[in-house]
Amino acid sequence: MVDPVDPDEQATDLHRIGRPPLEATTCFELSIVAGADAGGRLVIFPNEPIRVLVGKGPACALRLTDPRVSRRHAALDVTPRGLRLTDLGSTNGTTVNGIEVTEAQLTGGERVRLGETVIQVARRTAGVEPPSPPVESFGMTFGTSPRMQRLYPLCVRLAASEVPVVIEGETGTGKEVLAESIHMASARAERPFVVFDCTTVPSNLMEAELFGHDKGAFTGAVSTRKGVFEQADGGTLLIDEIGDLDLALQPKLLRAVERRQVRRLGSGAPTSVNVRLLAATRRDLDREVAAGRFRDDLFHRLAVARIELPPLRERTGDIRVLAHRFCAELGVDPDTIPQDVIARWEDARWPGNLRELRNAVARWVALGELEATLARDTHAGDGSGSAAVTGDEIERVLAMRLPFAEARQRVVAGFERRYVQRVLAENGGNVSRAAAASGIGRRYFHMLLARRP
Repeated sequence: MVDPVDPDEQATDLHRIGRPPLEATTCFELSIVAGADAGGRLVIFPNEPIRVLVGKGPACALRLTDPRVSRRHAALDVTPRGLRLTDLGSTNGTTVNGIEVTEAQLTGGERVRLGETVIQVARRTAGVEPPSPPVESFGMTFGTSPRMQRLYPLCVRLAASEVPVVIEGETGTGKEVLAESIHMASARAERPFVVFDCTTVPSNLMEAELFGHDKGAFTGAVSTRKGVFEQADGGTLLIDEIGDLDLALQPKLLRAVERRQVRRLGSGAPTSVNVRLLAATRRDLDREVAAGRFRDDLFHRLAVARIELPPLRERTGDIRVLAHRFCAELGVDPDTIPQDVIARWEDARWPGNLRELRNAVARWVALGELEATLARDTHAGDGSGSAAVTGDEIERVLAMRLPFAEARQRVVAGFERRYVQRVLAENGGNVSRAAAASGIGRRYFHMLLARRP
């Protein structure tokens, strides 16, 4: 275990990873020239591992006391074009040189106003490390894009620590995979990694799932059962979608985290636990706190460090890397994916992020040349094209003269339906054996099964 640290100090320290003085390059200096915090200063280096937050919250690298500034008011990150400023839905807005913005590219010389605070932006020359070769992954988290490259040093540092971490990001960005990667790179790697998903457990069972119960504690409690804290003892507990945790349970979770003890339902004696706590959420916890839906004290206890996983649309260059990785996981040679299919995937917006891309790759693996044919928008005019692959069903869809996207969706849905029916029948209705025979994950097979009419 690490020595106790002040959460605010630890959060600030983690924003300062990697400031070594070597090769001359460009950095940005932010100087507060007006407002309650006048005289404050922050330097942002190109190798900053994560977005730098500005606001009143404890996780902000540039922390302000201005009452008109929001807890997480704005974010700053270095891009090839300069310093990108993003307003994070603040109450009173952000202006650059007197113009209100939601996002702006700063190159030096601008004045940024947040509430009553004015920040002067200057471009400087400073010593930083020379660029290191691209790293393809951290554990099971893959990607060579600049956004991911800046995350990996932070992940390595966090894996070596014991501090609680909140992993933020849109649905499907790989938060659970990153959490497990942190666990596997930590000193607890040989101990359990347990996941508790707040969205999958009914509210009336959450407390028993978290803390366990003794026999007879409630109707249906026919035996004593350990909760996830005890199951993860000595290892790591990930509380997934913690923003959905019932408000009434939040003070009990806070007590368990602070005291490192849990009390099973129906038990009078507490049980000590040694757990590294990680949390993941698709929600903006700062807003949840401001709205009264998440306890401020629990937030501060959990958000000692924060990682924000970027959406797939902002991970330039990662589509090909990830598509090849998913192909390999499915037992298919990645080089067999046609270049036009990869190009189409690279142009997509992927609102479902990595989960959606994985499903697209799995569809391509299942459909093979049909998927490539549909990607080129060709038709079976001579009887040797797509009709030869799926027979009368694709001809029926083509005859409907639907828009390309809708036609493809109908063909894919029909294939999935037939495939699932057949492989289930061949395996006696056993989902696990059917998934294994299909060469796809059990979880994805369940998704296909759920789509059947």
